[in-house]
Amino acid sequence: MAKIDVSVETDDKPAPPPKHPNTCPSCHSHYRDDELEQSLRVCGQCGHHFAMRARARIEALADEGSFVEEAADLHSEDPLGFFDLRPYAERLAEAELSTGLADAMVIGQAAIEGRGCELAVMDFAFMGGSMGSVVGEKLSRACDSAAERGVPLVSITSSGGARMQEGILALMQLPKTVAAVEELSESGVAFISVLAHPTTGGLLASFASLGDVVLAEPGALMSFAGPRVVAQITGEKLPDDFGHSEPNFRFGHLDRIVDRAELRTTVAQLLRLFGNRA
Repeated sequence: MAKIDVSVETDDKPAPPPKHPNTCPSCHSHYRDDELEQSLRVCGQCGHHFAMRARARIEALADEGSFVEEAADLHSEDPLGFFDLRPYAERLAEAELSTGLADAMVIGQAAIEGRGCELAVMDFAFMGGSMGSVVGEKLSRACDSAAERGVPLVSITSSGGARMQEGILALMQLPKTVAAVEELSESGVAFISVLAHPTTGGLLASFASLGDVVLAEPGALMSFAGPRVVAQITGEKLPDDFGHSEPNFRFGHLDRIVDRAELRTTVAQLLRLFGNRA
């Protein structure tokens, strides 16, 4: 009687160890926490820019003691009662606990090398930096504050796009933020936009692209859709750097690519150039 082979092929190779957050994905150099903090979370071997939290960016950019946070009491709600694998309200609570933030954007008054400005800094760690009603409201308030004080607005974006858990309410933040930036421009106040990795989807399609000066960090992904989605739709093999800051600079979509260590000096120069309206 013939035997039936019911064996199942298995991969005997052990599962790879989880990637350590302090290991560079480009050159695999490993760093201690204090080493990364001293280098502004930039790899000293290859220049890879690690993700950076919003408050760490503010600390690195603003003069010591000059930042005064605004609208810190705004928290997202769950108007749609959204539920996927978990309730949206539960995801929000978890994000607040893990990041210490009320939402994905921190705004406030600041000074950079003695020049006043308004800061609006995003944090990808809060639900992928997605833009819901609170992020849109905070950006609008930052524009109003900058216009009222007559100082430039500096935004640093890092986001996967609109927050799906808020549906059409999240999509409404696109025209809302665009209108806020337009009103800021009409008031005669400059807007400096800095794109960090990644700035995609609704953020790129709204206020992030509207700066009077648009800067980006090296290697930052900045495309409406990610490379995998575009490749699937077009059926074409894309360049390795598709959608990153380098080709976008070549195509004229950016004014300059700025290493993180040079960002404070560069923004300070722009603040001196634009000056204060007051």
